[in-house]
Amino acid sequence: MKTLRTPEDRFRNLPGYSFEPNYVEVSDSEGGRLRVHYVDEGPKEAGPVLLMHGEPSWSYLYRKMIPIIIDAGHRAVAPDLVGFGRSDKPADRSDYTYQRHVDWMQAWLDQMGLNQITLVCQDWGGLIGLRLVAANPDRFLRVVVANTGLPTGDTPISDAFLNWRKFSLEVQDFDVGAIITMGCQKPLPQDVAAAYNSPFPDDIYKEGARIFPSLVPIEPDDPASPANRKAWEVLSSFEKPFLTAFSDADPITHGGEHIFQKRVTGAKGQPHTTIKGGGHFLQEDCAEEFAEVIVDFIAQM
Repeated sequence: MKTLRTPEDRFRNLPGYSFEPNYVEVSDSEGGRLRVHYVDEGPKEAGPVLLMHGEPSWSYLYRKMIPIIIDAGHRAVAPDLVGFGRSDKPADRSDYTYQRHVDWMQAWLDQMGLNQITLVCQDWGGLIGLRLVAANPDRFLRVVVANTGLPTGDTPISDAFLNWRKFSLEVQDFDVGAIITMGCQKPLPQDVAAAYNSPFPDDIYKEGARIFPSLVPIEPDDPASPANRKAWEVLSSFEKPFLTAFSDADPITHGGEHIFQKRVTGAKGQPHTTIKGGGHFLQEDCAEEFAEVIVDFIAQM
């Protein structure tokens, strides 16, 4: 597997992102190795809050939330998915599959040795993170889901998502900063939008980002559908606290919180919330509010 590694100088002096980089290596499933980057802040003895990003962002998305979480006494751990951020990027679009993303993050989780985890996940962070919960339920204490889902292809997908899927494959200039901006309710400063482009010096680095929407199961016979159905079986009986914190202005995942509230045992009776004024990337629009929801949820449970 041919892989690319973004030069470190691309990450210098990014606004609001002065965290020390950390790395572990995982198998690429073809006999090679992939370097996975993660932010790890706060007391190591504290219970970890695992912050999982999605498409086409990276751990930079959580930069405003991490200080709030560690100020509350928690450990904040934010990995970059393979193909994103400071993590290695397979160069061929066909190298990326849903199962490989799960396997890569499972290998990372095993090397990290994390337990008593609070999972916070948005977008693809949920599609991967919830699979980790289903595979390792004893390692997770609680879950917070925001603007995400765990599709099996058995129910219709929104037109907004189908349009995004088509766009990601066909648009000539896949400008990550511009895409993040479009997914926010508040305008991003130019230097922040530019920071989202930092992991991608040119188009060859963006194969993982371009293919990601096409890996979402939208048909019942999708290769990932059986594994997601099995994950739902585990999640349906997951009794630990499970909170939905969707934003009110995300056309991609609108209404998705009700699926979790109905199907997950641990979601019953929880203080579910809708975060006002947030687009798809509520970590940008409503970072402080979202972080406080997480901190309060941990304190109550």
